[in-house]
Amino acid sequence: MLTILYKKNFSKQGFTLIEILVVLSIIATLLSLVAPRYFHTLQRAKENTLKHDLITMRDAIDKFYSDRNTYPDQLDELVQLKYLRAIPEDPFTESNATWILLLPVDIESKGSIYDIQSGSPNTASDGTLYASW
Repeated sequence: MLTILYKKNFSKQGFTLIEILVVLSIIATLLSLVAPRYFHTLQRAKENTLKHDLITMRDAIDKFYSDRNTYPDQLDELVQLKYLRAIPEDPFTESNATWILLLPVDIESKGSIYDIQSGSPNTASDGTLYASW
């Protein structure tokens, strides 16, 4: 009697092809729902980082001007004189050397960096260019 209870049928092992295809189709459906949201969130995070970096660097340029009555000639001056810890990377170009430096509008102003913009040629989610921020 005990041998009959423990005797099992081991002839059916593993998964069938249909079971595997059903599981793979469920996974593909879930990925098709999640992937667009992930990439949209990633894009929005980069845009927020760019906005924050621009605000920080513009504030440092303004503080430099108010302290020294001249604009910086290079971004490295802001780092050397401790207005910034480091020049941040543009999140879209992934480089800190692609920033667009704008000259002062007033010809009599000293220095060469009045404002800064992103060097990315891409368009933001609101339809504007990153270089116009």
